[in-house]
Amino acid sequence: MNRGTRTLVVLAVAVIAAGAASYGVYTAIRSIPERRVEIATRHAVVAKTALPVGTRLTVEVVKVIPWPEQAPLQGGFADVAQVVDRGLVSAVVENEPLTESKLAAKGAGAGLPPTIAPGMRAISIKVNEVIGVAGFVVPGTHVDVLTTIKNSNSAAEDSVARVVVSNVQVLTAGTRYDQEDAKEGKSIRSTVVTLMVSPVDAERVTLAQTEGQLMLTLRNPMDVQPTDSRGVTKAALFGAPAAPAAVRPAVRRVVAPEPIPVPVVLPKPYLVETIRAAKRSEETLR
Repeated sequence: MNRGTRTLVVLAVAVIAAGAASYGVYTAIRSIPERRVEIATRHAVVAKTALPVGTRLTVEVVKVIPWPEQAPLQGGFADVAQVVDRGLVSAVVENEPLTESKLAAKGAGAGLPPTIAPGMRAISIKVNEVIGVAGFVVPGTHVDVLTTIKNSNSAAEDSVARVVVSNVQVLTAGTRYDQEDAKEGKSIRSTVVTLMVSPVDAERVTLAQTEGQLMLTLRNPMDVQPTDSRGVTKAALFGAPAAPAAVRPAVRRVVAPEPIPVPVVLPKPYLVETIRAAKRSEETLR
């Protein structure tokens, strides 16, 4: 047997041995019985499908799933009866757990009223694609409300634009019928936006909507500082010259008279005669 034949025989034996060993290991692993580790679980009520704000919960739209006991759900529910006939105050997605903070109080009903915070009011304004920031004003966003109104106090009836209220939350976009169309997958154009404002701000928005035109500006959700704006007038927008400064009346300068010099009276000099031996001299002293 030459060297080449011996090499082929050795390789064939090695491959066969490796295959047999691999098959033996595979058979041994498959024969190991499956062991399942029991994990302590509890139950949690979740939504079967995505639900919008104001939905009244029923048995058909919720379900119960196992939930790990090591990660308890704060404010969650384990029984469907605890959430039935309660309204949603925030939208949920499919399989999202339902918690106390997402539901209205028992007996509060469903729809928009339970979503209004205590002490606040809901007010609707008419919008279009421009006023509604091209459709980006959706429930949950925060906006500033601006108005453009004529200033009747000005002699030229100049127009002024300024912020009426700032950092207000959008409750709904569109009417109730528009939202029902949205559930069916139809595209809608919101013509009404409902805002949550304080009673004082509701009065300001009502007056601004009656006397002028409203405009919405979208805010960053992290920006919660109130908008500090004094407004802008049409005259200031087009760079009208400033009013001339008032001419001050001439001030009469009163010059005090120069003081009269008082003569200084010096004492009269006196003569002292001095005699030293045979010499005689005189000195004048003052």
